[in-house]
Amino acid sequence: MNDDNMTNDNQAGEDVRDEATAEENPFARLEGELERLKNEVLYAQAETQNVRRRLEKEKQDAQAYAATGFARDLLSVADNMARALAAIPAELRSDEKLKPLVTGIEMTGKELDTVLQRNGVTKIEAMGAKLDPNRHQAIMEVEHESAEPGTVVHEMQSGYMIKDRLLRPAMVGVAKAGAATPKVDAQA
Repeated sequence: MNDDNMTNDNQAGEDVRDEATAEENPFARLEGELERLKNEVLYAQAETQNVRRRLEKEKQDAQAYAATGFARDLLSVADNMARALAAIPAELRSDEKLKPLVTGIEMTGKELDTVLQRNGVTKIEAMGAKLDPNRHQAIMEVEHESAEPGTVVHEMQSGYMIKDRLLRPAMVGVAKAGAATPKVDAQA
């Protein structure tokens, strides 16, 4: 074979390869596009699932905490009921004429507490607890001989939670640091 025949054979081989590549290219391009479209569909499905979960969570939260505003408004009624009961002197409590009135106020207060608890509203137990800024609002510091510093020793207003969220912080007085520390004579 001469060089011209080899060149023609090489050229023919390259033309066949170019035609094969041109024919395979559309398939490769289509397969690539198909793969891209599959990924887009999977991404869209995942995004839809995330939106569905988020909406379900928001729906559950809305149901669980729907009464938040109403419960917050009722807390002032509960406070006034507690103040009314605390203001009744012992001699009036024992008076037979006022006993039904006192009993009625006590029963109303208990029913209000029951209704709040039934709706997920619970009172924060503050007295004797360490100050928790997520549940308590410190209004003052008080010298106290037997309490550790930072311990709640006075409650001015009760705090409440609705389910696991703070509805209203307890307004408290805490023991002052260094107030109850006994001085030790090191030289004795």
